[in-house]
Amino acid sequence: MYIDTVPNRNSPPATLLREGWREGKKTHKRTLANISDWPKHKIETLRRLLRDEPLVSPDDLFSTEQTLPHGHVEVILGVIGKLGLDSMISSKPCRERDLVVAMIAERLIHPCSKLATTRDWHSTTLAEELNVQDADENDLYAAMDWLLERKQRIEKKLAKRHLSDGCMVLYDVSSSYYEGRTCPWARYGHDRDGQKGLPIIGYGVLTDAEGRPVAMEIYPGNTGDPKTVPDQVDKLQKQFGLAHAVIVGDRDMLTQPQIERIKQHPEMGWITALTSAAIRSLLEKGALQLSLFDEKNLAEISSPKYPGERLMACYNPFLDNERNRKRRELLEATDTGLAKISKEVARRTKKPLKESETAVKLRR
Repeated sequence: MYIDTVPNRNSPPATLLREGWREGKKTHKRTLANISDWPKHKIETLRRLLRDEPLVSPDDLFSTEQTLPHGHVEVILGVIGKLGLDSMISSKPCRERDLVVAMIAERLIHPCSKLATTRDWHSTTLAEELNVQDADENDLYAAMDWLLERKQRIEKKLAKRHLSDGCMVLYDVSSSYYEGRTCPWARYGHDRDGQKGLPIIGYGVLTDAEGRPVAMEIYPGNTGDPKTVPDQVDKLQKQFGLAHAVIVGDRDMLTQPQIERIKQHPEMGWITALTSAAIRSLLEKGALQLSLFDEKNLAEISSPKYPGERLMACYNPFLDNERNRKRRELLEATDTGLAKISKEVARRTKKPLKESETAVKLRR
């Protein structure tokens, strides 16, 4: 059975309840009832019933009042829970911990200021998930002060998880420029961001061998990188209680004076790189020879200049290719420049270039 609407020439369409069947190749139908006088909603209900459709549409039962993005919030909070970061911040749940976790999550979703954070996290389910809908920027700053007071406890938990006696630790220093006027650490120094004319704040990060951050210290912007190393040695021994550890830093960090300080702690080791001048000196004195790399790319050498130290020389074929490429490009650029000067000298027949003028061009 089905409902059929039949048009009338000068009258409203007729609504008929009909039945259809097939005999051989022919289709037959007959009218069972005329329901033209039924209300429209009643006819529509019967039509849905005959089509085996829901009698009530979900659109008629539910209306969407508000929808907020949630997927990325669920992923970030799930990873935070899996890593145990929330319990690392505080073993007991509290509002300050929820605010700190919310700031971390919002920092990953959309980095912005504290004031903007309290506005932006309402565009997702983050504020509702952590029950911080009523927080303002003053609450966030108070939570950061609370977090700073727990800094040493958090670092000890991280060290216990990621460091062990005799392990290797990585250390480096970076900086960020500062546009305010009230920070006691803001000083003029070497800005790694390339921003000139603004004071900077330095910070040193200590990680495990896999690069997972364990501890961080803030330094005035005019503090040299090497001067921060003794603090890290003391932290490894006194705060983390490590009897043996190896510090890995770059050549600008572990300078010779700092290495001499580390030597005062026989249980502490270090790994760093020699400067280009020091390597050149080893070459000139014959301690380092290129023939060492004929069979292997790694060789151990010794020098009286570095008593009690292991010197490891490594040949990197990729770096060698890159430097050869740059050298070829520089030679080609030099040949092009010299050819240009040669043409200019040859062209100046009436008023030849003086030797001093040509020398200036060649120096350039």
